Amino acid sequence: MKIVYANVLLVFLILSSSFLEISMAGSAFCDSKCKGRCAKAELKHRCLKFCGICCKKCNCVPSGTYGNKDECPCYRDMKNSKGKGKCP
Repeated sequence: MKIVYANVLLVFLILSSSFLEISMAGSAFCDSKCKGRCAKAELKHRCLKFCGICCKKCNCVPSGTYGNKDECPCYRDMKNSKGKGKCP
C-alpha cells in the first residue's frame, strides 16, 4: 500500500512541476510583450501592471507602443469599472 501511495505522490509531483513550467513560460511571454508595449509610457509601472493583467487573461498583447488593439479583440474589449478601456 505504501508503494502505491509513493507512486501516486511521485506522479503528482511530476505533473505539478510541468504545470508550473508552463505557467512561468506564459508569465515570461507577458513580461516581454508588455515591456515593449509600455516602453514609451509615462507611468511605466502602472502600464506594466495593467498590461500584465490583460495579457494573462487574453494571452496576447497588441504590437507597438500604442494602438493596434484590433490585433487582440479580448485585450481591446476589456473595460474597467467605469466602462473605459482597461488595457494600455
